[in-house]
Amino acid sequence: MIRKARIGDVKEIQKLLTNFASRGEMLSRSLSELYEALRDFYVFEEEGRLLGTSALHIVWEDLAEVRSVAVAESAGRRGIGSQVVGACIEEARSLGLKRLFCLTYKPDFFAKFGFKIADKSELPHKVWGDCIKCVKFPDCDEIAMILEL
Repeated sequence: MIRKARIGDVKEIQKLLTNFASRGEMLSRSLSELYEALRDFYVFEEEGRLLGTSALHIVWEDLAEVRSVAVAESAGRRGIGSQVVGACIEEARSLGLKRLFCLTYKPDFFAKFGFKIADKSELPHKVWGDCIKCVKFPDCDEIAMILEL
């Protein structure tokens, strides 16, 4: 079942994200950051276990980022990632956003939703605030993608 995240989910969300962050595949998120951004998050829960998450982070009046997409390795290849990203896209449309972007190492996954590879320079400087925390900054090797809604 997909639902908006609740306070009790934060530590499990962090565990999912940390698994990928420890391999350099995404930014780690502190508990403080997760509590502050809790309303951005969707989770996929099955039999009381949190198996996937994603977040829709609004950047500006017409732009948001799909971020923190993570699925438990034990639940891979079941479409959970697609479902949580789909929930973010639906919410973006309902809010009247015009564009979504992501920074990813999995462009084929996001291409299934219609995201197109873009030059990072197309994104406003505001989106790079989190990048300062990344060990790869300023030599980011993620791929920027944009979806026009």
